Amino acid sequence: QVQLVESGGGLVQAGGSLRLSCAASGRTFSTYTMGWFRQAPGKEREFVATITWNGKSTYYADSVKGRFTISRDNAKNTVYLQMNSLKPEDAAVYYCAAAALTAQAMSINGRGDYWGQGTQVTVSS
Repeated sequence: QVQLVESGGGLVQAGGSLRLSCAASGRTFSTYTMGWFRQAPGKEREFVATITWNGKSTYYADSVKGRFTISRDNAKNTVYLQMNSLKPEDAAVYYCAAAALTAQAMSINGRGDYWGQGTQVTVSS
């Protein structure tokens, strides 16, 4: 079992930055691929970024490539999402997820074995 708790969301002006954190419980965190997904009102949940268990490979949605960075610290059981140059269209509830999949597969099918409760990101124009 893995429990995930996101934090770091909030209100930011367009062009600003936020860093989301996702703290995981459980001794097996380092064996899971981790991902960030988001869901805006009236829209389906969408892939944002995934990272392999060892942090060596990452995948990004085209809409965030070059602006967002996913990283992880297995010693701290935490995955991060650094979000720069935020746009109003980035506003959503952001969820982290853990999956026993490759990072590439998780980026394609959006499947997660465990999900956090989400953290709200609001971007004002």
